[in-house]
Amino acid sequence: MKNLFYIFIGGGLGSILRYLISNYTQKLWNVNSFPLGTFLVNITGCLLIGFLTSYFVKNDNSLKFLLITGLCGGYTTFSTFSVENFSLWQNQQYGILSLYVLLSLILGFGAVILGMKIQTSL
Repeated sequence: MKNLFYIFIGGGLGSILRYLISNYTQKLWNVNSFPLGTFLVNITGCLLIGFLTSYFVKNDNSLKFLLITGLCGGYTTFSTFSVENFSLWQNQQYGILSLYVLLSLILGFGAVILGMKIQTSL
């Protein structure tokens, strides 16, 4: 039951962070129709989950439910990513769609690796 509470609290905090960061970024840097806010959240979420996953492999405790399942699960936005891709496709913005998908996948994967390498070097 304690782990479910951690997931609940972490998920709420992650969702609030996602909302604030995504909206603020989009307002600050409105780059045509490229969804920069969601892009930033996805990349930083990948970095964070890489770091935390690497940490909790060595230090298994209940905080992984709060931070990985809860916080990162509420913070990352691949469902929003999919909806935005569909919208770009519907609006025939194929160049932006391709750029968004490729950058998200390549930089997200790289950020997970970087997060793990940073954590293991500590």
